[in-house]
Amino acid sequence: MKITEVKVWLVEGVKYNWTLMKVYTDTGHTGVGEATNWPGSPIIEAAAKHVGERVIGLDPLRTDFIWTKLYRDLNWIGPYGASLCAISGLDMALLDLKAKFYGMPCYELLGGAFRKDILLYANYWFTGGGHSGADYARQALRVKELGFTGLKFDPFAHTNYLYGEDLHTNLTLTKEQQDLAFEVTKAVRDAVGPEFDMMIETHAMLNFEVAVKMAERLAPLGVTWYEEPAGPESAQTLKAFRERLPSAVPICVGERHYTRHGFRPVLENHICDVIMPDITRCGGPSEMKRIATMAEAYGVLVAPHNPNGPLSTLASAHVCASIPNFFRCEFMVNDVPWRDEVISHPLDVSDGVLHLSDRPGLGVDLLEDELEKHPGVRDLGEKRNFYV
Repeated sequence: MKITEVKVWLVEGVKYNWTLMKVYTDTGHTGVGEATNWPGSPIIEAAAKHVGERVIGLDPLRTDFIWTKLYRDLNWIGPYGASLCAISGLDMALLDLKAKFYGMPCYELLGGAFRKDILLYANYWFTGGGHSGADYARQALRVKELGFTGLKFDPFAHTNYLYGEDLHTNLTLTKEQQDLAFEVTKAVRDAVGPEFDMMIETHAMLNFEVAVKMAERLAPLGVTWYEEPAGPESAQTLKAFRERLPSAVPICVGERHYTRHGFRPVLENHICDVIMPDITRCGGPSEMKRIATMAEAYGVLVAPHNPNGPLSTLASAHVCASIPNFFRCEFMVNDVPWRDEVISHPLDVSDGVLHLSDRPGLGVDLLEDELEKHPGVRDLGEKRNFYV
């Protein structure tokens, strides 16, 4: 069996474009994958097309060989970024193809299932109102009514100047902005109750002093984790945060860490309680499984980052099924209406749980005619609300 073609589509999603891929072979076997990242999704699209060209003629069943070859070949332009997103999407498509070839779900190829009902937490649930405690409380109640038992949000996202062209503030918050962030977080906690998991996002968009101060202030509200108090550039900086933050505040990092090599210093320095690799960035399902195994050795839980398209959700769920140290998987509550229309079977989500099927591979195929109806946005901004 040889790879004959790799197609790539840029499809509009609710927050930003999805980069979707499909591998074709001379035997008629196919596999689908996702390489989504942002902003700059046309760069990811171009990288995915280039990676697709590089594997023409290779045996698609040699999944680890192809991953390693691509990683070594493209390492010259950097071991992270667009090239790794492309490798991630191709790895997902090859795992899907291989599992379909052998007539089994992907989780079987990943070692078998510990579970097939994947516990989710809600994100992007807060788009139906303003940034006030009352607005967030009302929408958080809807999340609970849908059956979810956990949610995530960025209470600092109202400070839009942090993410715009005015950078003079050095990622700080005024007293009023700090008070509003606390008010919003407390309103959500009061709405969902004390047993509900509440994850706090910072997007690494607060300076050291403010990030520590807000963690201390939010700690009494029962934070499930405090996410990305610093960026991925330095494990030592993250370690300094771990030493300064209250012990009652778990830390979660990883959405911007690529491959097992990027996660290694995080684990070795005992920086976090939970890691959140993104399957469309970290190296695909094969690499996410390896990262999860590393994390298990350090007693760290895995909660995949997943504000992406439906293939990312399914592939993440297959990895979650196959690992013992799974916590929760991220899920976009408010999504584009065509999310389930571009795949052959809709996502089976109810009461905050994704139920995996026994269908081969990821359990779906891409519907090419439907993909063409929703071309990605190609202006420089691409989509609004990057950081929420």
